[in-house]
Amino acid sequence: MNAAAQFELSLDIQNLRAAYLSGALTVEPVLTIALERIERETRSGIWIHRAARETLLAAAGELRKRDPRDLPLYGIPFAVKDNIDVAGMPTTAACPAFAYTPKESALVVRRLINAGAICIGKTNMDQFAAGLVGTRSPYGECQNAFNPEYISGGSSSGSAVAVALGQISFALGTDTAGSGRVPAAFNNLVGYKPTRGLLSTRGVVPACRSLDCVSVFGLTVSDAVEVVRAAAEFDEASFTPRDARGVFDRATISAPRMRCGIPQRGQIQFFGDNEAERLFDAAVGRIKTCGAEIVEIDFSPFQQAAQLLYNGPWLAERYAALRTFIDTLAHEMFPVTRDILERGCGVSGADVFNGVVRLDAMRTLALREWKKMDLLLLPTAPTIYTIAAVNAEPFELNARLGYYTNFVNLLDCAALALPAGFRGDGLPFGISLVTPALNDAALFELGASYHRALGGNLGATPAPLASIAQTSPVPAAAPFPPPLGEEGLGVSGIRLAVVGAHLRGQPLNHELTKLNARFVESCRTAPVYKLYALATQPPKPGLIQVAAGEGTAIEVEVWELAPAAFGTFVANVPPPMGIGTLKLESGALVKGFLCEPLATHGAQDISSYKGWLNYRSARAQ
Repeated sequence: MNAAAQFELSLDIQNLRAAYLSGALTVEPVLTIALERIERETRSGIWIHRAARETLLAAAGELRKRDPRDLPLYGIPFAVKDNIDVAGMPTTAACPAFAYTPKESALVVRRLINAGAICIGKTNMDQFAAGLVGTRSPYGECQNAFNPEYISGGSSSGSAVAVALGQISFALGTDTAGSGRVPAAFNNLVGYKPTRGLLSTRGVVPACRSLDCVSVFGLTVSDAVEVVRAAAEFDEASFTPRDARGVFDRATISAPRMRCGIPQRGQIQFFGDNEAERLFDAAVGRIKTCGAEIVEIDFSPFQQAAQLLYNGPWLAERYAALRTFIDTLAHEMFPVTRDILERGCGVSGADVFNGVVRLDAMRTLALREWKKMDLLLLPTAPTIYTIAAVNAEPFELNARLGYYTNFVNLLDCAALALPAGFRGDGLPFGISLVTPALNDAALFELGASYHRALGGNLGATPAPLASIAQTSPVPAAAPFPPPLGEEGLGVSGIRLAVVGAHLRGQPLNHELTKLNARFVESCRTAPVYKLYALATQPPKPGLIQVAAGEGTAIEVEVWELAPAAFGTFVANVPPPMGIGTLKLESGALVKGFLCEPLATHGAQDISSYKGWLNYRSARAQ
C-alpha cells in the first residue's frame, strides 16, 4: 500500500471488516499503518504505554490462523484508558507511584481480544479520572485533535484523541461524570456510555465505584455498538452486577415517534459561548428532520442532581476508593487531583445520608419529566477552553464542563455523545442523547440517523462519513459472544440457519435455547432458494434449493450450538425436514434447515414474502 493510500485508509470497523472479509487487507499492514501514525504524531500526552511492535505482529500472526467471519472484531486495533487493566502492561491511572502490572486483563479487555481486536496500548488520562479537561497528568497535557492549544476533554483524554487522529479504530474510556462523552464532543467522535452493568468494571481502578462505567469512543454509532456487543457480559463479580444485555433486544422504537426533550428556555447554559448556542439550535433542527418531536421539559431536577457529584457527599466515595494511597502517598499525586480527592475526607455520615435523600427527591422529579419524553437532547458540554485557561482556573472551568453530564450516572441513565458540527474557529461541538437505563437501543437508530444527516468527516481524519455504508447500528437481537472460559476463550460451535418455527418468538425456538444455543445474526440466504408454507402443526415453512436465477434470498437467523448440542438437535429433527448446508448472501456456508422436495408438492410458494415472519404477518393482517 503506497503512502497516499495509507494516509487515506479509514480505520473505522466497518471499513476494515469489509476489507478483511474480501481479502483486500491483512492485519499486518493495518497495524503498521496504525503504528506509523502514532510515531509521526507531534501532539503530546496521548499514550502512556504501547505494546512492542513484535508483540503486535505476533498477535496478527495468530489471527492469520482464524477465519475473519468468526470474529466480529478481527484485526481491529484499539486502545485502553490507563485505569483499565491490560495483562503485562502497567496500570498507572496517570500516577507513576500508583503503578502496578496486572497478570490478567479486565474482563472487557479480554472479551475484546477474544473477539479478534488487538490492543495497541494504554492512553493518557486525568489522574485517577478526576477531571473533564485532559490536563491533569504527569505524562503530559493531552492536546485537542483539531487545535493543540485547546483541551482534549477528559478524563479519557488520550483514548479520544487517538481515535480522532485515526491511530486506532476505537478506544475504551471510563465515564463517571462525563469522561467518556466530553472528550468525544471536543474531538468530533461518538462516545457511548452504556447502562451501568452492561460492561463489567472488574479490573478498573475505581473513581466513584457505585457510578463508574466503561465507555467506548468510536468513529460511528455502529462501531461503538459493535464494540459494546462484543465486550458485554453479565459479571456477577463486579461491584454493581446487572444483566443489562437485553438493551439490544429493545430495538423496536421507531425514530419518527421519538419525543426528544430539551431544557426550557432559560435553563440552557452556554457560559457566554454564542457559537455553542448556535450549533445546539442547529442540532435541534436537524433532530427534527430525522423525524423526532421536540418537547420542552424542566431540566432543573437533572441539573440539581448533577451538583451532588462534585459538591456533595459522593466526594467521600472518591476518597474511599483511594484512601490508603491518599493517606500515605498524597505527595506523589498531581496537585489539582490531590486537592479534589482530599475534600472527600471531610464528608460526614450525616452528609452522605442527606445527599442520598436529596438525590431521591431529584430522581422523583426527573421521573415526572421522563413521562414527557423518550430521550433527552442536550449539549454534551456548554463550551470549550484553551489549555492555558484551564490551568489558570482549574476548578471552576472544569465544573462548567460537567453541567450537562454529571447527572447521568447518578440518575441511572445511558447516553450517546454525537458530533454536532464545527464552530467558526474550527473546533468541534457535540450533543448527547440521554435515556433511562436499559433503553440504550432508543439511542442508536436516532443517533445514527442524526449523524448521517450531519455528515462531515470521521473524527479529525480525511475519511468522510458518507463513505460508510448506511447500515443499521442495531441488530434484530444481540448476538453476544459466549461467556469467557477460565482461559479467556469463547466456546466455539456449529452454526445453524433456521427459517421458520425455530426463529425467535416462534413456537419451537425453545428447542434451541434449552440447548444453550447462541443467536449470532439475522441475515439472508443466497438467492438460490424457494420457500413453501407446509401443512404442518405447528405451521412450518419448507426451504428447497433451486437453480441459479430461479430463487430468492430468504431471511434466516443463524444460531451457534456446541457440537454435542448440535448433535442432539439434529437427532430430533422430524421429516420432511432435514439439516443440510445453506449458502448465505455473504457467501458463508452454514448448516441449515432444508425440506424434502416431495413435501412441497401442492404447498403454497411463499418465496415472494422473502421470509416466514413476513408471510405470517401478511396472513394475520
